[in-house]
Amino acid sequence: MNPQTIVKKSRAVLAVGAALALAACASTPEPKEQLAVANAAVDTATGNAAEAPAELATARDKLARANAAAARKDYVAARQLADEAAADAALAQAQARNARSSRALAEVRESIQQLQAQLNRS
Repeated sequence: MNPQTIVKKSRAVLAVGAALALAACASTPEPKEQLAVANAAVDTATGNAAEAPAELATARDKLARANAAAARKDYVAARQLADEAAADAALAQAQARNARSSRALAEVRESIQQLQAQLNRS
């Protein structure tokens, strides 16, 4: 092969590669729904900030990163981060419920012990 043919083929391969890369980027839609779900999940979990602060902070951070990725049109990263933020917010909710349940269980056990003590005195 002569050098001109090699250059022409290289250019053709690069052009096809660039076209494929652009097509891949263009086919990824903006993750509006995932961002809305993540926002709602973080808002809901915010009421439990005292019971699951680390998980909620992680969810908020990932949501902020997802919004930043969407702003720069990196929709793949935005979608992934939004999904992760929603999952972290759900974890915060679950841990908050667990903490409340544990407190309620401790209160019930305390009441049972007090009742047993009163019965033993009678």
